[in-house]
Amino acid sequence: MPSHKIVRIPSPDLARQDLLHQALGISRLCAQVLINRGISDSDEGRRFLTAAPAYFSDPFSFTEMPVAVKLIKKAIQLNAPILVHGDYDVDGITSLCLVKTTLERMGARVEHYIPHRIREGYGLNKNIVSVVKERGVKLVITVDCGTNSEAQIQALRNENIEVVITDHHEPGKKAHVSSASAVINPKIEGSGFAFRELAGVGVAYKLCQALTGSSLEDDLDLVCLGTIADAVPLIGENRIIAKQGLLRIAATRRLGLKVLMEKSRIAGKKLKTEAVTFILAPRINACGRLDTAETALDLLLARTGEEAELRAGKLEACNRQRQKIEGEIMEEAYALISREVHFKDHTVMVLGKEGWHLGVLGVVASKLADRYHRPVILISMAQGLCRGSGRSIKNFHLFQGVAQCSDLLEGFGGHQHAVGMTIPRENIDTFRHKINDHARQTLMVEDLLPSVDVDMELTLKEMQETFIRELEQLEPFGIGNPRPSFYLRALRLKGQPRILTRETLKFWVTDGKQTAQAIAFGMADMYESLLAANSFDLVVHPKIDSWQEMESVILEVEEIFLK
Repeated sequence: MPSHKIVRIPSPDLARQDLLHQALGISRLCAQVLINRGISDSDEGRRFLTAAPAYFSDPFSFTEMPVAVKLIKKAIQLNAPILVHGDYDVDGITSLCLVKTTLERMGARVEHYIPHRIREGYGLNKNIVSVVKERGVKLVITVDCGTNSEAQIQALRNENIEVVITDHHEPGKKAHVSSASAVINPKIEGSGFAFRELAGVGVAYKLCQALTGSSLEDDLDLVCLGTIADAVPLIGENRIIAKQGLLRIAATRRLGLKVLMEKSRIAGKKLKTEAVTFILAPRINACGRLDTAETALDLLLARTGEEAELRAGKLEACNRQRQKIEGEIMEEAYALISREVHFKDHTVMVLGKEGWHLGVLGVVASKLADRYHRPVILISMAQGLCRGSGRSIKNFHLFQGVAQCSDLLEGFGGHQHAVGMTIPRENIDTFRHKINDHARQTLMVEDLLPSVDVDMELTLKEMQETFIRELEQLEPFGIGNPRPSFYLRALRLKGQPRILTRETLKFWVTDGKQTAQAIAFGMADMYESLLAANSFDLVVHPKIDSWQEMESVILEVEEIFLK
């Protein structure tokens, strides 16, 4: 495995810095951070910094939105039952909850259906027609799925059942969603919607806005949950959703969400994206990974404190079980990698084993992709058809890669960074070779090297509290808008480092003119090397540290480069 890390520092754009500095009243340093995130003019910068609901796009920008709204309102007027078909992850669950509650507020009769991850898998299942006919439904609305379910959609249309698709997944080569009554998906050709990166719940939100003629800002807690959990870029409309939604989550009136935050000890705190990514989302996901996602939906719909406590307790128990299973699969994957993977030949790691739990394969694949810096696909082996889940790295479009091998697959779906697939067991070795051939043609050697993106090189003197406070305007951080990071050169220790709990290293640094406090999580093993180094460079995220009502600047260390 390569150990060297490439440091990428963009060239400063002095002219654009000055423009944003003058127009927005921000420092030139903060202006450069905005430029690094693709902000090119003052209007764009203003929208980014304020992230106000007023900047939401018109939901009727979607070409087929008028048709969808007309069909749904007609069903409500006729008192005909509507089936909302969801998905089992946080994006799908929040989408379903949002559409279901919006329709019920409009007086609709609403049924819902969530497929079972293990027994049915993703998307509209083959029995959907019988389910719909049994319930007397004449209109199906999909959320976070449907784009690549052309056979099932055609079967529903053959029974004179209207189908409105709301989804955000990439259309596959075989996707012919023209058979649907209306398709609301920013990724399909001719969608009419300018912003492609909405999560499934973001698309569902646009439908609900169109149906009600309201911005539905009270529902941004749900929309934010699904958006952050689905790891879409936090730019454009997603940034508005995340910024406004985190405030709504903190003040939510949903009993289930309130109880879940209390149990996970984040109630009453200022919420950042990490609270959703690492605390709320895994818990909401847990039951759907191991069994049915209905428990998570019931939590979000809970009407009494007793019901909320019961559902939240179940999610906590499922999450603990999920962590145990995930750890076991991770250890087995490490063993397979050490025996079977040759890093010169395997640009994409395709690993398979009998008995792997389908519900956690995506989580494990994501961790392995981060660790080894290459795309990873994990397959749960079975006789006949096997199912797998994959996660990618920055410069490899995994959906397109898997699409190149579609002749070997029974089915697949997903987007740039994540895929799910079904494959005959006898095709796995051929698939491994074919996707690696494609990856070798697509990726350069540099793409497989660990790298760190830095906003700019600064000095300790520039790490002032006023600058760090200014950077807080750029929150919330996530994909597409990472935490600002800075390169500090030729530093030395001042005093003796300390090892804190959880392998954390705390120390003071100096450049001979200024000093600053630094904290390095998980880097206690660097203690001796740091002491022995003549000097070192750091990549840091500066922040304001609060301790016993005292505030001070502290540098959170991402990388240490010893000299």
